[in-house]
Amino acid sequence: MNSQFSKLRSFLWPIHRHELKLFLPMLLIFFLICFNYNLLRAAKDTLIVTAPFSGAEAIPFIKVWAMLPTAIFMTFLFSRFSTRFGREKTFYLMMGIFLSFFFLFAFVLYPLRETLHPHGFADELQKLLPMGCKGLITLFRNWTFTAFYVMSEMWSSMIMTVLFWGFANEITSVPNAKRFYALLGIGANFAGIFSGQMTILLASKLIFLPVGDAWQQTLILINSVVIIAGMLAIGIFRHLNKRILPSMGEIPKPEEEVRKPKSGFFQSFAILGKSKYLLCIAIIVIGYNLSINLIEVIWKDQVKQLYSNPNDFQCYMGKVYTHMGILSTAIALLLSGPLIRRFHWSFGAMITPFIMLVTGIGFFSFLLFQETSFWGLTALIGSTPLAVCVFFGSLQNCLARASKYTLFDATKELSFIPLDTEVKLRGKAAIDGVGSRLGKSGGSLIHQCLLMIFGSVALSTPYVATIFLIAIVLWMMAVSSLGKKFTQLISLQKVEPEKPSQPSVEVKEA
Repeated sequence: MNSQFSKLRSFLWPIHRHELKLFLPMLLIFFLICFNYNLLRAAKDTLIVTAPFSGAEAIPFIKVWAMLPTAIFMTFLFSRFSTRFGREKTFYLMMGIFLSFFFLFAFVLYPLRETLHPHGFADELQKLLPMGCKGLITLFRNWTFTAFYVMSEMWSSMIMTVLFWGFANEITSVPNAKRFYALLGIGANFAGIFSGQMTILLASKLIFLPVGDAWQQTLILINSVVIIAGMLAIGIFRHLNKRILPSMGEIPKPEEEVRKPKSGFFQSFAILGKSKYLLCIAIIVIGYNLSINLIEVIWKDQVKQLYSNPNDFQCYMGKVYTHMGILSTAIALLLSGPLIRRFHWSFGAMITPFIMLVTGIGFFSFLLFQETSFWGLTALIGSTPLAVCVFFGSLQNCLARASKYTLFDATKELSFIPLDTEVKLRGKAAIDGVGSRLGKSGGSLIHQCLLMIFGSVALSTPYVATIFLIAIVLWMMAVSSLGKKFTQLISLQKVEPEKPSQPSVEVKEA
């Protein structure tokens, strides 16, 4: 506990008044980025899962054959931009690429989808290839939907994780991060609540535009909101870089950033291969993304069976994300900040895999034994096995995501801060830009192989559950190892505690 604050303020708002000019813009930028992320996440799932000739089985194929190459290309692009233009211009360029695509999709690609989608050729492929290849054919058949899914997913890894957290890690010291990051997580959780309610509103058919059907109107509105929120984030980021950071006198100018030693795309992975510390972070990131991807495909398949209409599916996902935001906010306020500030790093980092393990076992147990061991439960509450299974899957997703947005993200980003600038920048780009995609793609490859063998999501579920448990155990082992290394690194650097009389925010040189 920080002695400069009262017990209540240290628990809820451990921010000095002179720090607000830095912290509040960071909070607003992160809020807007997370708001867009949640809007896009609901839209991309609805678009793919409820599309003609499609379903949840298409997601594993998209994550391997479309998202992984795109992640590698985007990481390469980010590396080139950051070494040539510096931190600020890279942010504008990457945001511009994403917002331009969402404008193009809403007003050009989706309205022309029937002309652009090769349904005839896809039908011929379906006759030649086995049923297990349906998801792969769907990726090609609805290629504009695939592109939207990929760009929406990349918003999470490139904009939220690489751009924002990379920027935050450059300008925040370890002592400040222990106070700032938990509160940033609360901002992200409020963004989830607002985006969930916005998703429900835009999919409720209360607003009609003079174009297309109800779902097309919903997509136009969602993409328009995303573009507006993105532009607001750019404006606040520019104000922060032009007015706030230079006034602190410790942030290098853009030309100084360009002159500093640079390493390219392949050097990022070379740094990763030479550092056991970074390898542990990579295993943690891959472990989370692998396990959440394994379980989400099965859950979304259940949701589609219950809600086949796109707007109904979208509304349900909006409700899930609203409850997820409320739960995440409660965890962040009551647990995340105090745990990070008071306990060992490993303790906070171990909570997310533990929650994933417990909730995952509960979901798979009900899914696999709903007709035997749990048949009495459905009869007692007067519901169907499918509806109860969807509920358990939604509960698992809410708890897992809530712990991820609070404890997982905060502890992961905290582990980067003790590293020097070059290792931090390149290692983070490699881990968050490609490592997260490797985890999701690994889970997708597992799903693909099982779909090829068994032909359906339902028949492959027992094998997915076994692999899920193995991934969680390896994740926990990496957390234990990294916790020891993190403590040693902090001790060697002899990080000093904050001084009460410090007149300005302690800012780490970028």
